[in-house]
Amino acid sequence: MWPILAAQGTKYRMTWKPEIEELRERQRLAEKMGGDEKVARQHGRGKLDARARIAGIVDEGSFREIGKIAGRGTYNENGEFEDFAPSNLIFGRANIEGRPVVASADDFTVRGGAADAALHRKFTQCEKMAHTLGIPMIRMIDGTGGGGSVKSLEDMGFTYVPAVPGWEDIIKNQETVPVVALALGPTAGMGAARTVASHYSIMVRELSQIFAAGPAVAAAIGDSLTKEELGGSEIHARNGVVDEEVASEAEAFVTARKFLSYLPSNINQRAERIVTGDPAGRRDQALLSAVPRGDKQVYSMRKIMDSVFDKSSVFEMGKRWGRAAITAFARLDGYPVAVLANDPSFLGGSWEAKSSEKVERFAKLANQFRLPVVHLVDNPGFMIGEEAERTGTIRYGVQAMNAVYKATVPWASVIVRRAYGIAGSAMSNAENFQYRFAWPSGDWGSLPIAGGLEVAYKADIESSEDPAARLEEIKAKLNQVTSPFRTAEQFSVEDIIDPRETRPLLCEFADLAWRKLDAE
Repeated sequence: MWPILAAQGTKYRMTWKPEIEELRERQRLAEKMGGDEKVARQHGRGKLDARARIAGIVDEGSFREIGKIAGRGTYNENGEFEDFAPSNLIFGRANIEGRPVVASADDFTVRGGAADAALHRKFTQCEKMAHTLGIPMIRMIDGTGGGGSVKSLEDMGFTYVPAVPGWEDIIKNQETVPVVALALGPTAGMGAARTVASHYSIMVRELSQIFAAGPAVAAAIGDSLTKEELGGSEIHARNGVVDEEVASEAEAFVTARKFLSYLPSNINQRAERIVTGDPAGRRDQALLSAVPRGDKQVYSMRKIMDSVFDKSSVFEMGKRWGRAAITAFARLDGYPVAVLANDPSFLGGSWEAKSSEKVERFAKLANQFRLPVVHLVDNPGFMIGEEAERTGTIRYGVQAMNAVYKATVPWASVIVRRAYGIAGSAMSNAENFQYRFAWPSGDWGSLPIAGGLEVAYKADIESSEDPAARLEEIKAKLNQVTSPFRTAEQFSVEDIIDPRETRPLLCEFADLAWRKLDAE
């Protein structure tokens, strides 16, 4: 088409109105996605469409789409435009809480999100945008997102050696900006890989599934499972493949936004302090009795966290896997911090393979995005026994310890109760300045006294006239020796504090930590 010459008095001017009209028509067709029938089918499955998902996760009115009219046009015999099928990846620039992000969503209504309906350059440009501009990446994944379909091979007339265009950009994003992935439907192959290649991943219960290959393919090796049985959130939120399981897409959007609120836009910036209105000097009387005197009695570490950190600021990550370790974000006087803690209600807080893997990953995440770490310690050691040995606990435990020792962000530890053995020593880097406090309930050593007492004093106990009385006598003496005050006399622990002072002292730490980080 050529521009029309429009008369205006004796002069002429150029107008591109026909082209603008065609542009508007192409944009209108793009918004139809895979067509009314396929969009209705998507909604009928209880799923939002790709455009509704983007609108649901970003600030209202902030999304500016890039490549909206990319796709496949159809033309008549005269080469004139007739119809248009959009690409199955929608992406663009948007805001979350006023901060820019790259927001993307797979469009399952266009060939089920398969790669043969995608434009690889659009995919790679989406990923490049995040690390090039230093802004967070949001992926909403629904479909294979790669691999194409078997049917497409007939059209192509050949097969190809597997390669992943743009994977290097996915790696760069993981290294430089926060990446959030939401699995919002069945995700296999490349879609599954894109979900896992993130800092925070979410599945929706009974809506999302993740697998290397779906049930139809798995049937070839004898598996006869449903999608949910093979790759539902009941499996993957408990084995560490994803971090969170939620009940709805709306909850997934809220959760993703909350995660990003604790992180900077990229590794070269710092996370934001906000006003929480919770006084730094607040002291909670309940902390005085939070830890029971009986060493085998369980208590709630999460209640301690809720008391110590700014009210309603604790955001736990990976709650359903590696459960002996708690990993969370929180705020102290408005400053964001990363929180490590033990959960004495699961395996007594002992680190097994999955807990150790979880600690390693979280310590690296905190260090990468320069968040100070607060470690609430009640660690009786690495898990022991046959299962612990079979799952390689010591290997994963050493990797967790290495991550703690390699961290260069400010680090504060609070010994709430136990700290035993190698796992207990992974509370912080012992070679650095120890910003550390201990509660009077602190109990530490190379191993629990109770576990080795009867072996160490076996001959003494057996030769006594009253073995039971002799055992109690030995216990009483050792209890005096194991008093945390004896350790403090030697300055082997820096400070023993009233538990009610924990919050004010940690707020002081956060202030000092962020002064250092802001100066980097």
